[in-house]
Amino acid sequence: MNCRKQYFGFTLVELLVVIAIVAILASLLLPVLSSARRRAQGTVCTGNLRQLGIVGQMYWSDNDNRAFAYRGETVDSGDLFWFGWLERGGEGQRRFELTKGVLHPYLGGRGVETCPGLAYVDSRFKLKATGAAFGYGYNLHLAGGIAGPGVRIDRLAKPGGTVFLADAAQVNTFQPPATNEHPMLEEFYYVNDRERTAHFRHGKKAIAAFCDGHVGQAGFETGSIDDRMPDQWVGRLPGELLRDTTAEP
Repeated sequence: MNCRKQYFGFTLVELLVVIAIVAILASLLLPVLSSARRRAQGTVCTGNLRQLGIVGQMYWSDNDNRAFAYRGETVDSGDLFWFGWLERGGEGQRRFELTKGVLHPYLGGRGVETCPGLAYVDSRFKLKATGAAFGYGYNLHLAGGIAGPGVRIDRLAKPGGTVFLADAAQVNTFQPPATNEHPMLEEFYYVNDRERTAHFRHGKKAIAAFCDGHVGQAGFETGSIDDRMPDQWVGRLPGELLRDTTAEP
């Protein structure tokens, strides 16, 4: 009796059909997954800013409703900022200490200072410190400028319409490895109505904490998007969301 082994497998045509089906399914699923990822990033960012907004109100309550300064004194070869201590030195090599920030005593830890929508690992991103430091910017008008004094929050006519903190970043062309020919995105730590430092990274919107404690989305000032990296959507928030002319200096 002649026994012959039989081998079963896919033909080339069948393999090509399977590959085509997988490719079609992937093309259908990827936009859905990308959309879900963006929504998740927005949810995390909203939660971060909600917590920062709450601790901001706690600080104001303990300090005669006075907004804190943007920058303080120079200490140990670095500068004290509202968000922490940052060493002076080369980009991406500076030490950073979050616990020196004015809000840290109210937070009691870390985890809400960076936004997952800020692409720290992108080849076009330039770190300021040895790692991620802070992904949100303080409304410089509340701070009373770089050195203060801050305004009285309880004197704001529209606390619900005045931004406290918002998604922030800047296009840098003058600090290596960034150059005019190779602009890079970097963290930035304040927003105002003159400089393009608000980052509309959530579907061309910025998420912001307002002075009454709520968190919402804000669009950009028309014509303000930085054309050096237009795909990054860095620009200015509308001035009416930043300035409250009735606030006491």
